Amino acid sequence: MGKNEKIIVGISIGDYNGIGSEVILKTFQDSRMLEFCTPVVFASVKLMSFFKKEYDMEINFHGIDKIEDVIHKKINVLNVWKEPIEVNFGKEEAKAGEFAITSLKASVEALKNDKIDVLVTAPINKSNVQSKSFSFPGHTDYLAKELGGNSLMFMISEELKIGLLTDHVAVKDVPGTITRELIEKKINTINKTLIEDFGIIKPKIAVLGINPHTGDNGVIGDEDDTVLRPTIENIRNNGKIVLGPYAADSFFGSGNYKSFDAVVASYHDQGLIPFKTLAFGQGVNYTAGLSKIRTSPDHGTAYEIAGKNQANESSFKEAVFAAIQIYKNREEYQLYAQNPLKVTAKKEYSKKNF
Repeated sequence: MGKNEKIIVGISIGDYNGIGSEVILKTFQDSRMLEFCTPVVFASVKLMSFFKKEYDMEINFHGIDKIEDVIHKKINVLNVWKEPIEVNFGKEEAKAGEFAITSLKASVEALKNDKIDVLVTAPINKSNVQSKSFSFPGHTDYLAKELGGNSLMFMISEELKIGLLTDHVAVKDVPGTITRELIEKKINTINKTLIEDFGIIKPKIAVLGINPHTGDNGVIGDEDDTVLRPTIENIRNNGKIVLGPYAADSFFGSGNYKSFDAVVASYHDQGLIPFKTLAFGQGVNYTAGLSKIRTSPDHGTAYEIAGKNQANESSFKEAVFAAIQIYKNREEYQLYAQNPLKVTAKKEYSKKNF
């Protein structure tokens, strides 16, 4: 990235029958966004022009066929296909899933090769994207394979950050999936991302129990006592501030989460229900633990309102801002790691959180 150039934000189009196109256009219809970044939408000019007309928006695109032709202060649309597409808002179609993955693969390839700086993904439908060439539960698993590292679904907002021990795992399989090794790996990833990506020097992390009331001394399951507690104690003995397990039912209602920099939930709904209740519309899904930065909004395709010009772009816009800030925080952390004297002590290299 040149000295006077903006961070290049790659954007995968997601399911074009959903609201992804609408929140992308609404986000960048505000020309001030181009002061923060240079967007590149991986789709086709024809498709984006259709959406522009459909939503009656005053917005201009710069169509390109090669990523090297990106122009800063423009909304770039990289043609990753040129064939015409029939959009059927609100419909789950195999073709829409196919093109969503075409966009995703092209954008991830650009990310791997440093042609874009960060990636923001519009929502896909986990059902219609399945094929012989793509058999992943969602973005996170695919990105982990392509980019390497210890991937973690990390839901972030200004007031709340929640990481998951298990994400797209059936509830019946959760206890057997949570091992000491998994707990240590996920908590280490959260601790690392809080330091390097969010500028929190000494993170304080809470861990929620696996069973109701953290097992009630073995009455409602013994996993909290035999697996979770001893692992947390071991991590704490190694110098990290990790507390728990806490009973999940009262943890958020009591406001206890406000005392921590991040919360670790044992399974998907234990973490995402309170997160979406407290932060919906302002939250961001961040794939932590990877060498590259990917964010997405905290909602899905929303077929029920697709094409009706009713979608709220707030979460997508927050995902763009989060990706930009995390990129800057990582740069500053690397500068600090190389030469602490170059970063003033009063910043503790960066105190700006989301």
